[in-house]
Amino acid sequence: MDIQAYMQEVGRKARLASRAMAKAETRAKDAALLAIAAGIELNAKDLLAANARDMEQARADGLEPALLDRLQLTEKTIASMAEGLRQIASLRDPIGEMGDFKFRPSGIQVGKMRVPLGVVGIIYEARPNVTADAAGLCIKSGNATILRGGREAFHCNQAIAQLVKAGLAEAGLPEAAVQIIETPDRAAVGELITMTEFVDVIVPRGGKGLIERISKDARVPVIKHLDGICHVYIDDEADTDKAIRIADNAKTHRYAPCNTMETLLVHANAAQRTLLPLADIYRSKGVELRGCAATRDLLPDAIPATEEDWRTEYLAPILSIRIVADLDMAIDHINTWGSHHTDAIVTENYTKARRFLREVDSSSVMVNASTRFADGFEYGLGAEIGISTDKIHARGPVGLEGLTSEKWIVLGNGEVRA
Repeated sequence: MDIQAYMQEVGRKARLASRAMAKAETRAKDAALLAIAAGIELNAKDLLAANARDMEQARADGLEPALLDRLQLTEKTIASMAEGLRQIASLRDPIGEMGDFKFRPSGIQVGKMRVPLGVVGIIYEARPNVTADAAGLCIKSGNATILRGGREAFHCNQAIAQLVKAGLAEAGLPEAAVQIIETPDRAAVGELITMTEFVDVIVPRGGKGLIERISKDARVPVIKHLDGICHVYIDDEADTDKAIRIADNAKTHRYAPCNTMETLLVHANAAQRTLLPLADIYRSKGVELRGCAATRDLLPDAIPATEEDWRTEYLAPILSIRIVADLDMAIDHINTWGSHHTDAIVTENYTKARRFLREVDSSSVMVNASTRFADGFEYGLGAEIGISTDKIHARGPVGLEGLTSEKWIVLGNGEVRA
């Protein structure tokens, strides 16, 4: 296959489809989403069979447990894919919204209109559900998308893509509005991230190595996050039951997602009453504990933690723990070692909670809730195209509005500039 020629053709089709999608009516986009959701549910057995082929090959290739976890489809995750698409269909269509109008002394009105980005390239590893989520969000936001899934999910991604195409066709929308790259050749990625004439933005989802490479080599703008070093801070004024429940869930609900807690910070005055029961829970679930000197005084079986632990996203049943003197020390630790992804405080003190929300420099900051909620579906976005830790354009879970931009519009009545 001539990769360059193939990708150029994919890009041309996407650009043409983006023009049709930009003017598509809401009811047509919603009809496509509902048709895709129905197709996913109707063909669940076929999707599980395709996923089983991918899982078998992935195990033979020695894929890491975290990636195997992300690759695995179940009846529950398939149902969630369909529900996510229906939730997207139920959301307000942002395209064409106008607002912020102001009359100027000249007589003109100046405001803004929300419009699609155009063509969104999405490069991702392992997770086949991204194929449905990304397609759904791009369809509803009036964008065309080019999807490049990892080779480890090749069969499942292709199966989902066929259902997406069928849903688009049923709704009278161009099938090329969602294209999935049909070759696992990595040269296709190199082409996609440099096709500035066809692609408006790239969203990479995967390991740190993939995202660093994309960010380094792309000529197209990138929406990204490198890793998820997420924290929970248990304050001295925390409710003990809440603290234990949240710190347990944030770490052990699932180990592979980027919103899983990797470092637990505990106020010295709360350490005895929270760390001892938490350590029992973690041990029972096979979580390896790594702690600072004060932590090891309380938990002698914890492994000594190093600076490398504070900056590590484990994606595994490993947790680093640090006992801190106060809120200032906790915030300083997070802003020094965190990845600006998701961080939470457990406290009953409103003033401390407000300080934490204001001063922690992350895309999602939480009070008395598990970091596992940092997710487009849980935020009511239907799904997410990815998580952004950037500060320009989109930040946090990227949903419909993150896939749009605003242009200035001017309404006049014959005014001319003096």
